Formats: sequence, C-alpha cells, structure tokens
Amino acid sequence: MDSMDPMKPVMDFDTLRRAMADNHEQPEGPARNARAEVLLAEAERLGTPLAVIEALGHQLKVYNYSSEKDKMFVPFARLLRLWDEHPEDFDEYEIHTLHWVFKWMTAGMLGQPHIPLAAVEKWLGEMEHRYRLAGHSERAVRNCEFSVASHIGDLDRADRAYTAWLAADRDSMADCHACELHDQGWWQAHRGNDAEALALWVPVLDGTHACAHEPHAVLASSLLPLLRLGRVDEARAHHLRGLRLVRPMESMRGSYAAHVEFCALTGNEARGLELLAERPAYFTDTGEPRSHMDFLAVVALLTDRLVELGHAGRTVPGPAGRDWTADALARHARAEALALADRFDARNGTPHIGEHVRARMDRRPLLDRLPLGVRSPRTEHTLPTPRSTVTRSSDTPDAAPTLETLLAQARRRSEALHPHSVRAWAAVARAAEGQHELAARDRAEIADHEAIAAGPEGAALFERAAAHYEEAGDPGEALAARARAAYVRALTVGGAEPLATAEELRRTALALHAEGGTGVAQAASVLVCRVRVLLHLALQERHDDSGGPGSAAVRAAGEAAAELLDLTGPHTDDGDTLIAARAAEAQATLGELAAHTGDLRGAAGLLTSAAAQYVAAGLPWFAADREALLVGLARALDDTAGAERAARAALKHGADHLDPLGQAQSHLRLAEVLGEKGEFPEAAEHALKAAHWADEAGETRTLGAWARHLLGGFLLRQERFAEAAEVLESALPDLDAETHGDGALVQTRWWLGDCHTELGEHRQAAERWLQAAETARHWPEQQDHAMLAHLAAEALGRAGLPDEADRAYRRAAELWRTMGNPHGVVRSLRARAWLAANEESADGGPDRARELMEEAVRECREAPAAADDDGARERLIAERGHTHRQFGDLLARGGEPDDDVLEEAVGHLDQAVAAYACLGDGAVDLRTGAELAAAWLELDLGRGEAAGARARRVLAVYGENAPDGTDPDSGTASGRRAEARRVRELAAEADIDAGVEAKA
Repeated sequence: MDSMDPMKPVMDFDTLRRAMADNHEQPEGPARNARAEVLLAEAERLGTPLAVIEALGHQLKVYNYSSEKDKMFVPFARLLRLWDEHPEDFDEYEIHTLHWVFKWMTAGMLGQPHIPLAAVEKWLGEMEHRYRLAGHSERAVRNCEFSVASHIGDLDRADRAYTAWLAADRDSMADCHACELHDQGWWQAHRGNDAEALALWVPVLDGTHACAHEPHAVLASSLLPLLRLGRVDEARAHHLRGLRLVRPMESMRGSYAAHVEFCALTGNEARGLELLAERPAYFTDTGEPRSHMDFLAVVALLTDRLVELGHAGRTVPGPAGRDWTADALARHARAEALALADRFDARNGTPHIGEHVRARMDRRPLLDRLPLGVRSPRTEHTLPTPRSTVTRSSDTPDAAPTLETLLAQARRRSEALHPHSVRAWAAVARAAEGQHELAARDRAEIADHEAIAAGPEGAALFERAAAHYEEAGDPGEALAARARAAYVRALTVGGAEPLATAEELRRTALALHAEGGTGVAQAASVLVCRVRVLLHLALQERHDDSGGPGSAAVRAAGEAAAELLDLTGPHTDDGDTLIAARAAEAQATLGELAAHTGDLRGAAGLLTSAAAQYVAAGLPWFAADREALLVGLARALDDTAGAERAARAALKHGADHLDPLGQAQSHLRLAEVLGEKGEFPEAAEHALKAAHWADEAGETRTLGAWARHLLGGFLLRQERFAEAAEVLESALPDLDAETHGDGALVQTRWWLGDCHTELGEHRQAAERWLQAAETARHWPEQQDHAMLAHLAAEALGRAGLPDEADRAYRRAAELWRTMGNPHGVVRSLRARAWLAANEESADGGPDRARELMEEAVRECREAPAAADDDGARERLIAERGHTHRQFGDLLARGGEPDDDVLEEAVGHLDQAVAAYACLGDGAVDLRTGAELAAAWLELDLGRGEAAGARARRVLAVYGENAPDGTDPDSGTASGRRAEARRVRELAAEADIDAGVEAKA
C-alpha cells in the first residue's frame, strides 16, 4: 500500500518517533533518505506541528550524512520558516537542533559550486546574528568562517578566524572535541606542520574524544603526515583501522579517498584498485561536488601511477556503463576533477582549489612499497618497483661491460660459491651468444651453472659441462659435474642407477687424486654428491617407513660423510673456500642423520658447528639453511631461546642472499618463535614481512595465507582489533584445510569473532563463531565445538537476536552435557533465563525464567556427586554460588516484585553467601557482594535491622576504619566499604522511622 494512501491508518506520534529512531540507525545512503521522506509525509498527515518539525530535522540529518547533501537545503529552509513564524511549536531539543544545523548549511553551501560565494558569506552573517540573539558563543561562527576562508585560500583571514575560534568559549553549539581537533590538525598539516597536527590528534586517536565520524576522519587525515614524517608503521595501522571505519559510511567519501591516495603513494596500487571496485557509486554520486572532486583527484593519481608503471591497458574499475583501462580512466578522472575545480574557483574568485587538486593529482610516491599485511588481488603483471632516476653525462653514456669483464666477475662469484654466480654466468652466456668462440673451460662453467639454474631438468646440462671440462683438460671437474648429474637423477628418476654411478665416480675420483691427477676440492665435490645421494635415500626411507635409525642407508650416509670429512678436514685452513664448504656440509650431514636417529641434542651440536664453519669460510648463505634446521630442533627440545638465536642467525646470514620465498620462510620462522615467547609486537613485524615476501614469491595462497593468519593473531593479542580483523579477513579466502589444516580455519574464524566482539560487531562475531563451530563439529574432541557454540550464543544475544541466541544456548548445553561439563550446562541455562526474564525470546517471561534458573540450581546440586577431586568440587561450589546470586538478582529485578518474591530473592542470595563462604578467602569479594545485594532487599522489605547487620558483617571483613587504598584490591575493598556504610546509614534511618510510626 502506498504511504500516502488516504485509507491507510495515520501513524501516531510515538510510533513515528520510534520509526525515525530506527531509521537513524540504518546504514547511510539513499534507502535511509527515502524512508525519511516517507516519514515526513506521515508526520504531515498527523497534523501535529512538533511531529513535522522533528520529521524535517530527521530528514535534514540523514541528507547531511549521505551522498545527497544537496537535498538538505529545502528541509532546513522550511524549518527556519516554521521557527520564524511559530517558535512556540518548537521544544527545547528542536530549538537546539535548529541552531546546530546552521553549521551544516555553511559547510554544505561551500561544497556546492553553484551557490554564489556572496550567498555563503550572507548566510555566515545570518548565522552570527541568530547565534547572538540566542545567546550562543561565537566559537561555532568563527569555526565556520575559518572553513570559508581556508576553502577559498584566504590564508590571512583563515589564520585570524582560526585564532578567534580557539579563543572563544565552548558552549552547546561548538562542534564536539573530536571534530574540532580534526579540523585544527587538518589546518596544521595543510600549513606544513605535520608533527603539530599529529599531536593535536592524539586525544582522538587514543579514544579520549570520539563521535559518530571520529576517529574515522582523523585516521584518514593522518596518513600522509605520518608517511612524510617516516612513521610508516603508524601509517599502516591507521590505514587498516581507518578504512574499516569509513567503509560503511557513505557520507565519508573524502576520507575514503584519502585511503585510496595512501595506497597510490605507498606502492599498493593493486589495493587501491580494490578500494575503487568496492565503491562504484562514488564515481557518479554528485550530491556533494567537493568530495566528488576529491575522489576523482585520487582516482587520477592512482591510475596515472599505473600508466607510469606500464599498465596503461590494464582493465580497472570505473564509472558504470563501459569498460575502463587505466589510461582512459586517468584521463577521464583528471578532466572531471579539473572541471569541478574550475567551477569552485570561478565561484570563489581564486585559483586555490584548482592548484590544490593539480598538486594532489601530481604527487609522487612517498615509498616504493609499504607492506600492509593484507592480501590484494594479484595484478596481471607484477607491478615493478620504481627506480630512482640517475643523472648521466650526455657525452659519455655508460658502456656495456666487456665479455672479459663479465667472465672475471662470474669466475670470482663461482669461486666464492656466491648465490648470484648463476646469474653472473647467465650474463656471460648472453654476452657471448653468436659473437665469440669461448674457451672450453668457459663453456664448461656456463653449462655447469645453466644446469644449476635448471634444477630437476639439469642432468643433461651437467653431462654437457663434464664433456667441456674434459676438453679443457680438467678430469676432476668433469667427474664432479657427472656426480652432480647423478644427484639430480637420484632426486628425479630414483632407482639404483644414480647411486651406482656415484659410487663409480667416487672410486675414480679418489684414484685420480691419489695419482695427483686432481686436487682435494675436485675429489671432495665428487664425494659430496655421493653423500647427498645417500642422505636422500636415508631420508626417503624415513618417509616411506622402510628404514629405521640403524638402517643400511643411514649407516652408508654416515660413513660417506665421515669419509668426506677425513678428506677435507686437514685442508680447511688452506684458504680454499670450496674445501671449507665441503667439510661444513659433511658436518651438517652428520647432524641431519643424528636428528634422523633421534639424537636431537647431538644433531643440534653438529649443525651449530657446521653453521659456524660456513660463516668462518665467508659463506653465511649456506649457514642460513642449517640454522633453519636448528630452529626446528630447538623447538622440539623446548629450547625457545636456542630457537630464537637460530632463527635470528638464519635471517641475518640469509638476508642479502635469499630469494623471496627464502625471505618469507626466514621471517615466518622467527615470527613463530617470538609468538611462542609472547613477544607479539616483534612477532607481528616479522609475520608482516613474511606475508609481503610470500606475495612476492607468488605464494600468497600458501605461505602468505599462513603468515597473515599468524599476523592477525599477533595483532589481536596486542588489542589492535580493527587491524587484526582486516588481516584475518584477507587471510581467510586463501586458508585451505588441505594446505593449512582445518585447525587454522577454525582458529582464524575464532580470532575474527573475538575482533568483531571487541569492535561491537556482534552479529558478525556470531557468524564467525558458528562457521568455526561447524568445522569443529567433525572433530573427535568436542571442547572447541561446545565453546564456539556458547560464544556464538552470547554474541547472538548481544546482537539483539534472542530466539537465535536461545537455540544456540540449547545446542551448547547439549554439547557440554555430552562432555560431562556441568559448568557449561549451568551457564547456558542461566543465560537462557536472563533472555526469558527480559521477554526477549519467543517463550520468554518471568515464569520461564524461573524454571530455567531452577533447572540450573538442580544441575549444580546434582553435579558435585560426580566430582572426584577437591579442585573440581570447589569449582562446582562456586558455580552454585554464582547461580543462586543470579537467581536472586533475576527475581529482584523482575518488574515490581511483591514481598514474597523479594523474600525468595533474599533466600537465594543467602545461599550464594553460604556457598562463597565455603571457598574461604579466595571468594571474599563474591561473598560480600552477595551480602550487600541481600542488604538492599532487606531495606526494600522494611527490615532495617537485618540490613544493618549485613552491612556490619561486610565492614568487619574489610575493616571499619581502614583507609581506602591500603588493601591488596583497594578498588573493590573501598567500594564495598562505601556501599556498606551507605546501607548502614539507610538502615538506621529506617529503624528511626519505624520507631516513630510505632509510637504514633
């Protein structure tokens, strides 16, 4: 039925007010605005002037906090006319509201370039006049004047207005502290005083001052000042926290634009595109041209950046109706932003807005890349890291290195066993291709390193290298290259042939060395490949369960490593890096075999020694691999300090040499160890870096998801709930039960539920916990399932969904009962009783609440018989005390209880006192709390003497004259004393009154 249907019943005033209050709580946007328009029509049908006034005020508010700000001038003009004609129709609240929204009109006019500046100035004067008549301070007026002056670029006037604004008295018309501090900080940042701006914003950022739109705006405005001051960790945190706040606020397009700008200036272009895709309406909503211009300016900044990085043809989100490339959207957004700026400048008579918009669109990145910890959609091509421009002489451009130079560089790196030697020899190969006839030795080394780069496909290349080494007259290196080919085949093909080949090559190499036909280094290179083959077979036996610690493969590998150590040991001080590396590898192999046989401490000692040898030989990158193994050994030995030392050493030794995957793994190991130690801030830093490097390595869905899972947990433990939620939500789509285990999925959702709860998002918390419970339902152990079901029930209750909460509590109680956990059963029953008492659930009401509490009491009474230890018995006694205490409270709070109900409530509180008394000193505060609750009920029953006796018992516990603050728990003790004294005073008055009545 149409809302204007004359046959429709007229909505009464109370119903209208409830409807407006409900609409006010709805998300910002056109739907809320449309509902306000319907409610205004209902108010007009009602025929009550105040109803129309309130409906106009409601409509004005929802327009102001939406993308349709241009609509708010009509209801305000109507309100002002009603005030001028019939001020008696306005109540005190509506008079205050009318004057309050004068400020919105000034700001709203500034944001509409079609409204002449003269009209804005005239309105400012009207506001000043009306505020003076109403007796208000000029603070709000000067604040608005500052907004006008700063908008048109009149800096002198803005400074004067700013000073006058701060000097004027605060009164009921002043903006809230949080909003004022935002504007003051914005001005300081605009004038280049970033540090002063951030200092002003501290009370908003720490929660001292807040409102419906703060700290949302401050978090957005602080991003660039923080980046400019180098406080990048805070900037990252403000982005994650602030974006979460502005996402549901349609009216905060300007703040949302600041987050897009942050992404464009920190190397997070892909995330910036994701933000554009989330809010397609922002491209076309024209109700507030100023924020539309700001948004288009940062769209131009972001897409220009993509074009600069070589992604001009990339498809990007843009205005509906066509497909957009980065280049096309950049040109469109720039043109539209400048057209709006021109309109503002024409209206204002200054070039200020255009200059600001051009400067914003042309900003340069402040960081090459700032890892955020959240997952962004992968781009078609990895966005390259920007390179700094190097000025070169125009007369003598740098010449490409000669082949001889490249050969020398490559040989130095390969002799040093440097990780980049493969890259160096690849450069030689490219330089020599089709241009030079290389020596056989050079061709051998090129093929050797191509084989290393080829990994599993390298066996044939190693054989080619061996042929070139033979041609070059180096039979020892030829044998070593063939041994490397045998090792590759052992890894890829398997079977007996690779080991047989390695054995034959060993015999040949040792014989050649004995004859003086090759050196120790070459012979060791052959032997080390045989060691690797045997170690691979030994470890393969472990995975196949076909061998134990004493198997032939383990013994053979150990003997081969010892043989290699015997060969190289006497020569490790000769200065030959290769020999030192082979000796260290032999030691490391013995360590791995010791771990395989269960000798973890022996393994740790051998691996520590091997790592030290690598470092001493100038080969720290090899040490990093062994130190990574040490981390696992130390954790298995519960040696957390040793695990941390090894993880830090691995990161240090591999830092300059590891590929992105190695970097991710190293940071992740250290993050896990630090997390186990409870050092969450540093653990979070390394988890963040691990996530970044995992993304760089293309492992977003595997290692990256795990790193984000850990990072979210570490942030949660630091009570950084909004950041943790952002990170965990970005991890969840990539977490996979097969890859990460279903435990990780449950834990992530559990943590997300905790975050939502702390952020007041109770419905979302319930959803996360129910999702986690569904997975945990299939586990043999049901403790987590029951706990998650109970948490979900609590969240549903807090979300205002009582029927769903009641069902969830029922399910939780069933689970607790099957597990033999009476505490969970009792708590579920008590929670359901409170839902019923508040008549929130379908079968609610006082009688049902009483039934549920009685059932909880029965559960407590029957459960102790099953308790078989003192600790369990005491916990059940405490549970009984809590139940009687809550039963008493429930009865006392149920509407207007008669004396019989109050007597029953006192009885339950006495049983709570008795239960707590059984628990001794550990439950003193619980006992006295129940005692005082009973004392208040005694007063309600007119029993002053009994109430006074209870108060005296409490004072005897804490000391009648003890000074506050001297007890171990001074807050509770002082509060109890104060309450007991008050009860005693009232009890004495009640006794006096009773005596007077008796005499009368």
